[in-house]
Amino acid sequence: MSGLFSGLIALLLVFGGGYWTGQYYEAKAQQAEVDKLNAQARAKEVALAAAVTTTANALRSSNEKAKTIAKQRDAAIDAGTYKLRVPVKTTCPVPATADTPAPAGDSAGEARAELDPAFGKALFEIAEEGDRAINKLNACINLYNQAVESQKGIK
Repeated sequence: MSGLFSGLIALLLVFGGGYWTGQYYEAKAQQAEVDKLNAQARAKEVALAAAVTTTANALRSSNEKAKTIAKQRDAAIDAGTYKLRVPVKTTCPVPATADTPAPAGDSAGEARAELDPAFGKALFEIAEEGDRAINKLNACINLYNQAVESQKGIK
């Protein structure tokens, strides 16, 4: 009986030792896998941060160039060197005479009205605001697509 009891204890010790050893090595293997995946995730995070920084810098540079161009245009409008004209429809008929000289310039006889400079600048500002919003949206879409592409490898 004592031999059976000793054998049972030896079996339990062997099983317990093997179980503990297996659990220890499995925990080490899992930790190594977690470390490897964390390193991959950090590398992707750094790449995405670099992409965000690059895109933000490009967007900022583009916006600064647009502001500079707008300031130059506004200064030209204020100085009167840049005139804003729109075609207008005339409602009173003008009788044509046989000796009417051809109109000079590029309007080809079309009636034109000059816009108030403040109104013209306001129109340009509306268009520029739309351009900035579109550029910002396109930058966001590009960053989103880069993020999605980078995450395809992670499962």
